[in-house]
Amino acid sequence: MANRAQDWLAQAERDLLHAEESRRGGRHEWTCFASHQAAEKAVKGLHLHLGQEAWGHVVAKLLVELPRSAKPPQKLIERGRVLDNFYIPSRYPNAHPTGAPYEHYGPLQSEEALRHAREILAFVRAQMA
Repeated sequence: MANRAQDWLAQAERDLLHAEESRRGGRHEWTCFASHQAAEKAVKGLHLHLGQEAWGHVVAKLLVELPRSAKPPQKLIERGRVLDNFYIPSRYPNAHPTGAPYEHYGPLQSEEALRHAREILAFVRAQMA
């Protein structure tokens, strides 16, 4: 079976571009979700690069499950936890007491999401180099 690690990382890079474009367009909820997706796919790519499978959508858990040889710093796991909080609420109205998801996200959240995703992708790139 072919190692698809680079495919996962390539899609993560595209998801990050989508997040950046969404932020420029004021679609902050999509920035938050796409940032999560970029981080998730990048870390899954790293798992594959290291010869192991990864399942699930929890970025922090995916980071924790990396082998000792690619152990991320605790601050990166914490950033993954922040991104995990965007996975469902940024898309579904019933994740909020009232209002559509876009009403709950603004420049502050989208900048934080992008910053954290960029850090996680930088870590993955360095590990896969």
